[in-house]
Amino acid sequence: MLTQYFPQLSEQQIQQFDAMQALYEEWNAKINVISRKDMDNFHERHLLHSLAIGKVIQFKPNTKIVDVGTGGGFPSVPLAILFPEVQFHSIDSIGKKIKVVSEVSNALGLKNITSEHIRSEDLKQKFDFVLSRAVADISTFYHQTHHLLHRNSVNSLANGFLCLKGGDLMEEFADFRHHYKFYNIKDFFEGDFFESKKVVYVK
Repeated sequence: MLTQYFPQLSEQQIQQFDAMQALYEEWNAKINVISRKDMDNFHERHLLHSLAIGKVIQFKPNTKIVDVGTGGGFPSVPLAILFPEVQFHSIDSIGKKIKVVSEVSNALGLKNITSEHIRSEDLKQKFDFVLSRAVADISTFYHQTHHLLHRNSVNSLANGFLCLKGGDLMEEFADFRHHYKFYNIKDFFEGDFFESKKVVYVK
């Protein structure tokens, strides 16, 4: 099914994606990071949902990306497979979640993802993009993370935020006026789950 949406995948990438669910099931039994209901719909609700960002932008090699509040590694782990020449850094304030990211990444043989148990406010590095998946209200998230962004852009979108969100977002983004764009995930993937889901870009 993934090759239907991403026909350019290599054999290695397909094998890595195929191995993901079993790895997460194994680690989820030890450290609960994904609900049972979501695990039953892992492919759609975690894998494809994360990869929607890859339909919005093709990151250039050596782009540096931080995934804030990564949980078990979404969207950064699937995106690290999709973009092997891009550098991902996954952070979370809960240490056991970062352990899952680290162990899964190692098992998949991913060399382009690092993980750290840290709050975004305490991180000193700079990145081209900040990713999040339903972490916080955008105003709160912006104030906590905008210091992480580089000024100089090299990608088709200027450096900024790429957030996976759902529902009616007009009120939440009202203060950002013309600085954001919504991308409907239902335009990329089939399935009822994606009907109200969006990738939101904020520059």
